[in-house]
Amino acid sequence: MKSIIFFNNKGGVGKTTTVYHAAWMLSELGIKTIAVDLDPQSNLTSMFLTTERLEQIYENNLPITILDSINPVVSGDPYQPVHIENINENLGLILGNLSLSVFEDKLSDAWLRCLDGDSYSFRLTCIFNTIFIDAASKFNAEILLIDVGPNLGAINRAVTISSDYIIMPVASDLFSLQGIKNLGQTLRKWKKDWHQRLEQKPAKVSFEISSKESKPVGYIVMQYSAKDSRPVKSYLRWANRIPSVFAEFVLSTQSEVKSVEEDSNCISLLKHYRSLAPMSMESHRPIFLLKPSDGAIGAHSYAVQKSYEEFENLTKQMLLRCK
Repeated sequence: MKSIIFFNNKGGVGKTTTVYHAAWMLSELGIKTIAVDLDPQSNLTSMFLTTERLEQIYENNLPITILDSINPVVSGDPYQPVHIENINENLGLILGNLSLSVFEDKLSDAWLRCLDGDSYSFRLTCIFNTIFIDAASKFNAEILLIDVGPNLGAINRAVTISSDYIIMPVASDLFSLQGIKNLGQTLRKWKKDWHQRLEQKPAKVSFEISSKESKPVGYIVMQYSAKDSRPVKSYLRWANRIPSVFAEFVLSTQSEVKSVEEDSNCISLLKHYRSLAPMSMESHRPIFLLKPSDGAIGAHSYAVQKSYEEFENLTKQMLLRCK
């Protein structure tokens, strides 16, 4: 099982949409996949499930969200196996919960107490590792794609140290570049601090303490356009700074690449599909599987076909890097 976290300190870059479509494409390719919603906003869950199903779960407080596997561990009780919502035979979903953010303080405290070798604190810090292992075993999943919120808090730290790979969806603007810098510096600190804590880990525990590599494998540029117009030239001015910023702050190397299109660290350049997005939201299916009955007719039909090719390429590139 490989766990891949999609992470950026900057919000609004299309992170959740990318996880959603990549998960669907993996299932299209016959790869058993679980999408994991660990953003307290729970937008990924909303994209997958119908309004009726969402109301059934959240209005009736059905104990099947991510929090229902976390809360027993917080209370010192036995771990409760995580629920996986079946989307299709190759695709499952771990449901988000708006109250997940309440867990931040508990994780912050546990992070400090790990330095004392406290078993409970290690158990809490590694709860996502426990959930990922449980879910993959239950669903026989090869890939877990993880969506997190755009922050550098304790939840994202705990998820990161429990993940094999990191992919950064980015936009072409000043604040996205700043987000890459912040995240790169923070990832190095988290990794260093976790290795320090691992030296204090208890000798005997009933759970697996994470020793994942948490390796950044590249970035995805969202809403990319290379047309020769003044607004797009301004866009490219920021986009073409991404290679050097990513290399320096995330990989601690130097890049001589002048264009984002030539950068080997760029996994994909995703276009803005504009009018297809509302159709996708309405039908609860990815844009590359939209049908005429969803409104994808005429020029939309061609765009659906092109989007399939684009997301298939993205997903295959992602698999090549996450070996």
